[in-house]
Amino acid sequence: MATSAHRQIVLDTETTGLEWQKGNRVVEIGCVELLERRPTGRTFHRYLCPDREFEPGAQEVTGLTLEFLADKPRFAEVAEEFLAFIDGAELIIHNAAFDLGFLNAELARLAGAGRIEDRCTVEDTLLLARQRFPGQRNSLDALCKRLGVDNSQRQLHGALLDAQILMDVYLALTSGQSEIGFDSAPAEEAQAGAVLPVDVGDAAARPRVRVAPDEAEAHAARLAGLEKKSGRCLWLALETDAA
Repeated sequence: MATSAHRQIVLDTETTGLEWQKGNRVVEIGCVELLERRPTGRTFHRYLCPDREFEPGAQEVTGLTLEFLADKPRFAEVAEEFLAFIDGAELIIHNAAFDLGFLNAELARLAGAGRIEDRCTVEDTLLLARQRFPGQRNSLDALCKRLGVDNSQRQLHGALLDAQILMDVYLALTSGQSEIGFDSAPAEEAQAGAVLPVDVGDAAARPRVRVAPDEAEAHAARLAGLEKKSGRCLWLALETDAA
């Protein structure tokens, strides 16, 4: 019996703000289809009317305006087409918790729509990048530079363009030993990741704060969301320097 081709959808969203819990909405969805790791040319791209204002800073990141989005469809109007496009595929998303949180919040407003994870498996390229490049910046722009992916057209964040760039990043990140390797990072990045000996003789006397795993995960997701939308998160940069 012939097996079906491995189908993947590289997905990105743009939103009115950083937190769906505060009522922020999806304003753009971009998807690119791969079959057996090869682009098919099929895409899904929609701008959406959010029926709410942008949070400060979000509009500048995307370049979108409420005036431009005013005559665009609402999520409910494109949900069926969107779900049919992604159904049964493996989703490739950078910082998946961010996009899935927003998309599931949109679906929750529709009766019986379920959750994205009920229809698809998910591969998070941010987690892949952190495993391969621990202690380094792993934003989409940083990965483009490290892996030799052209992102010169990325002046603003756009869902379809970012999905196309992420496709190239994902393929480079997962293409095996023949791809641009670990030694492709600049020497200064390698030096920044070096561990220097320190005197810990009095460490036992210092108070220690232990962070619960769920709190650490929520903190990391929040910082990754900030970096994804702004291109740089100062806290992550400080953590990288400290590492």
